[in-house]
Amino acid sequence: MPLNTVTINTKNKDSLFRFIFGAEENKKHLLSLYNAINNTHYTNLEDIEINTLSDVIYVRVKNDVSFILYSEMSLYEHQSTFNPNMPLRGMIYFSTLYAQFISENNVNIYSKTLVKIPTPRYIVFYNGNDSYPDKLELKLSDAFEAPDTSGHFEWTATMLNINKGHNQEIMNKCGALFQYSDFNAKVREFNQSMPLKKAINKAVDYAISNNYLDGFFKKHKEGIMHSCLTEFNEEAYRKGIREEGYNDGFNDGFHEAIVTIIQKLKNKDYG
Repeated sequence: MPLNTVTINTKNKDSLFRFIFGAEENKKHLLSLYNAINNTHYTNLEDIEINTLSDVIYVRVKNDVSFILYSEMSLYEHQSTFNPNMPLRGMIYFSTLYAQFISENNVNIYSKTLVKIPTPRYIVFYNGNDSYPDKLELKLSDAFEAPDTSGHFEWTATMLNINKGHNQEIMNKCGALFQYSDFNAKVREFNQSMPLKKAINKAVDYAISNNYLDGFFKKHKEGIMHSCLTEFNEEAYRKGIREEGYNDGFNDGFHEAIVTIIQKLKNKDYG
């Protein structure tokens, strides 16, 4: 199916990342991204089996992009806000993906024969405002209340920073990822001097003038505008909630400290 038949649903909250790398019609971008990350040179698009979870079927369990390629099950998540809980979320996503795989392939997990399953690959693409290294390994064990260094129960999310100036080798190998990243950088740059909606519109025009993603931005400008406006507004909202929570926590803690000091003074309890 040609690219101009791709339909962006403006009624849902799918991200631009999912539009670009998760659509059946855009498998070439997904394969290019996979090759760039894994230093492979696969060319057959038909070998990719996209199995992204849909919230229509799995209520409140929807990932960004997942697919099976040559006995590997890859999960690609995009984050504009750093989330240390990505390993836990990934474990939940993969459990659902494996359950789906077992059902679709009539796998008998109660058999005496060892069941073979696709090897998991979990990548988180980060392009938020906070500073992080090119690569960061997030581990499920960091969340354990009782420390456990045995490695018996581990799930790792590899976070790749895709902001400008990071992971240049991967960017050079995957033009779609570079163009996606550059577009987001332009939105933030333009937003410094104009309202968000105008900044997105200007960034889309910039992408169109540079023929980013083979004309994708021109063909789907309205849908991209809607998607990005939703994404960046939600990003700002989450940032506001975090800052508000920090301030509330600081104020509450400061208040409690003052009350404690006053109480000690009243009781002449100096320590």
